[in-house]
Amino acid sequence: MSDRIEKLCVEKGLRMTDQRRVIARVLSEADDHPDAEELHRRAAAVDERISLATVYRTVRLFEEAGIIERHDFRDGRARYEEAPEDHHDHLIDLKSGEVIEFVNEEIERLQVEVARKLGYRLVDHRLELYGVPLKPGQK
Repeated sequence: MSDRIEKLCVEKGLRMTDQRRVIARVLSEADDHPDAEELHRRAAAVDERISLATVYRTVRLFEEAGIIERHDFRDGRARYEEAPEDHHDHLIDLKSGEVIEFVNEEIERLQVEVARKLGYRLVDHRLELYGVPLKPGQK
C-alpha cells in the first residue's frame, strides 16, 4: 500500500501538505533504506518543486512522530525506513551498501538472556551486523 505513511501521519495529527504527501508516498514505496538525497531524487521526480531542505525537514518531522526510523549504517549518511510493526535487525553489505533485514529467534533469545544476567529487563534494542560477501568456497 503506497499510502501507509501518509495514513499514519494523519492519524498522528500531522498537517499534510502536497509535498509531504509525495515524500510519504516515496517512503511507503521504498523497498530499501534510502538516504535524504535519494528520497529527494525520487520525490523531485514526482514534484520538481520539492527541495532537499523540505525532505530533511519532513523526515525529521516523521521521525519525531515515530512514523519512520533513522539509521546510521556507518556510511556517513542517515538512512530511513518506515517504523516497522514487527522487529527486525539489519545486515549491511560493506561492499555494495545493501541493507538486508532479518529476524533470528536465537539472537533475540540471547539478547534477553544477556540483559537478564546483567540484572536488566530488555525493553528495546538495535542490532546491525556488518559484513562482506564470502568468496566462493569460503565458510
